[in-house]
Amino acid sequence: MKKTYINNIIFACMFLMALSSCKKALDVNPVDTIEQKNALLTSKDVEGALIGAYSDLGSRNFFGGRSFLITDFLANTDAIEWFGTYEELTQAINKSLLKTNTFVDNVWASGYTAINDANNVIAAIDKVDAAKKNRVEGEAKFIRGAAYFELVRLFGKAYNDGSASANLGVPIVLSPTSIVNESSYVSRATVAAVYNQAIADLTDAEAKLPATNSFFATKSSAAAMLARLYLQMGNYSAAASAANRVITSGNYQLTGTYLDAFPKMPESGKPAKPGENSTEDVFAMQVTTLTGFNGFNEFYGSSTFGGRGDAVISQDWIDATYSAGDDRANAFYDDDDIFTAKFGNQFGNVPVIRLAEMYLIRAESNARLAPAAPIGGVTPLQDLTTVRSRAGLTTLTATLANILNERKLEFAFEGFSLHDAKRTQTNIGSLPWNSTRLVFPIPQREIDANKNLVQNPGY
Repeated sequence: MKKTYINNIIFACMFLMALSSCKKALDVNPVDTIEQKNALLTSKDVEGALIGAYSDLGSRNFFGGRSFLITDFLANTDAIEWFGTYEELTQAINKSLLKTNTFVDNVWASGYTAINDANNVIAAIDKVDAAKKNRVEGEAKFIRGAAYFELVRLFGKAYNDGSASANLGVPIVLSPTSIVNESSYVSRATVAAVYNQAIADLTDAEAKLPATNSFFATKSSAAAMLARLYLQMGNYSAAASAANRVITSGNYQLTGTYLDAFPKMPESGKPAKPGENSTEDVFAMQVTTLTGFNGFNEFYGSSTFGGRGDAVISQDWIDATYSAGDDRANAFYDDDDIFTAKFGNQFGNVPVIRLAEMYLIRAESNARLAPAAPIGGVTPLQDLTTVRSRAGLTTLTATLANILNERKLEFAFEGFSLHDAKRTQTNIGSLPWNSTRLVFPIPQREIDANKNLVQNPGY
C-alpha cells in the first residue's frame, strides 16, 4: 500500500471542510485517499483514526462474529445442523479447510487491518491532547493486543501443543505499513512471541485505560482479555487474578435472566433495532443499522430475523445438554427450525466478553491451583453457584469437570468450544485435539504476496 486508508467518516468530514474553505468548487481536488504524512496531524485526526480501528476490529469478518462462528463450526460434532450453500463454511463443518478459503482469508485481512489501524494511532500518539493521550494509547493497544491474541490462536498451534517457543504463530508488525518494500515481507513469529506481544499490549492498555469509557475498551476490558489469554496459556494464577480485577471493579453485574445478557430479538413483523450493551458486557462490538453487521446473526439467525437460517441447532442436542430448569435451555426459538436466540437481532451488539466468563475463569483457575486461600477470597463453589443461580439451577460440587461443563452450557455458540477443547486436550469427534485440521491455514494469497511466510502443516 502506498497510502493509508482512513475511516469513511474522516473522509467525509475532511471533504466537507475542504469544500467550505474553497471559493470555487473547481478549486477542490478529487480525494478518495489521504497520504499518511497528511492524515494524522491533530488530536482529532488520531481520535478519528481510533474510531476506524474499532470499526475494523468489529468487522463481521473478525470480532463482528465470523471469526468466532468458524471456530464453532470446526468444533461442532452434533449441535449444529448445517444447511448452507457457502462452500467455505461447509469446509469448516467438515474440518477440511482449504488454503484458498475466502472466509479464512478475510479473518486474516480484517485482523491485520485492525492492527495496522492501531499502529497508526500509536505512532501518532504525540499528536493527541495530553488529557486524552493515555486513554487513546490504551484503546489502541487493547485493539492490537486483542487482535494478535485472536489471530495466533486461530492460525497457530495451541499454546500447549508442543513448544510454544518453537511453533510458528503469526507475523508481529508494530509500526504502520504505508508502503510495501523488502521490510514488509515479515516472517511468522513464534506462538510464544505473539502471546508475549499481546500480553505487553493488554497490560499497558489496562494501566492506561479508564475504569469507564462508554462502550469503548476500559481497564476491565483489557484485564478480561488478559484473563482469557492467561487461561488459554495455562497460567491459572495470572488468569484468576485478572478475572478477579474485573469482578471486583464493581462496574458490571450479571443480568437478571440469561437472555437479558444478549440483544433483544425484535417482535415478529417489526424491524430490528440496535440495543445498548447489557450490564454484564465487559466488552462488546457495536452494531447499528448504518455501520454494523452481526456476523453471528448472518448464519445463526433465521430468515424471519435477518439471518440466512443456515445453522440450525439440534433439538436432540439441546435436550441432551441442558437439565430441567436450566434457563439457558430457553435461549432458542422455533422458526420452522430451531435457532439460537442469542443472535436473533441482526443489529444487536456482539458480546465479546461477558462477566459470567470472569466468574468461571476464576472458579476454574482456583480449582486447578487449589491454593490455601483462593485468589480473590472466593471459592470455586461460590463462583460456580453465582453463574448457576442466574440460570435457575441449584449448587453443584465445584469439581473441574463441573466447571468446564458449565462453560459449555454458558457459552454455547459464542465461539468458545474449539479453544476450550484445545487447552483441555479434548478430542473433537474422531479428531485429536491437536489435529492440523483444527488450525486455520495461512491464506494462500498471503503466501503468494509475502515470500517469507510459510504454510501450516497439513496444507
